[in-house]
Amino acid sequence: MLGGIITILGGILAASGFIIARKPNAKELIDKIVPYQGWIGVCMFFWGVWEVISSVMGMGLLAIAPLTWIFWVLCGVADLLVGFILGFALISKWTMSGNETALKKGQELREKLVKVQVPLGFLAIAMGALYTVWLFI
Repeated sequence: MLGGIITILGGILAASGFIIARKPNAKELIDKIVPYQGWIGVCMFFWGVWEVISSVMGMGLLAIAPLTWIFWVLCGVADLLVGFILGFALISKWTMSGNETALKKGQELREKLVKVQVPLGFLAIAMGALYTVWLFI
């Protein structure tokens, strides 16, 4: 359940510009979670890496329950990409600080992902909500 909540919060942060444009009163609530953006991003990123690797290793599920496997992959991709965008500052500080080439490539990848940040944010919100509901079914 914690994974679903973190995914929803990360999705809200990723889509915050769009959400605030539509509902200006949401800014107050979003501002309360902004200080934790980096940590939420790092958690989402590593959780996404784990989910993507696990879903690839569990590809046999595709033959038995294809919708479950697709859901699993989408959750992983949403967490991985939104987590990378939100947690880039901390991730680059910890992993790429000594390698200028890696830092440059990471920044280029982030610039590409920022262009689709809002749709990825909504994907993360949807996947987090579905993940949380799925736990209670």
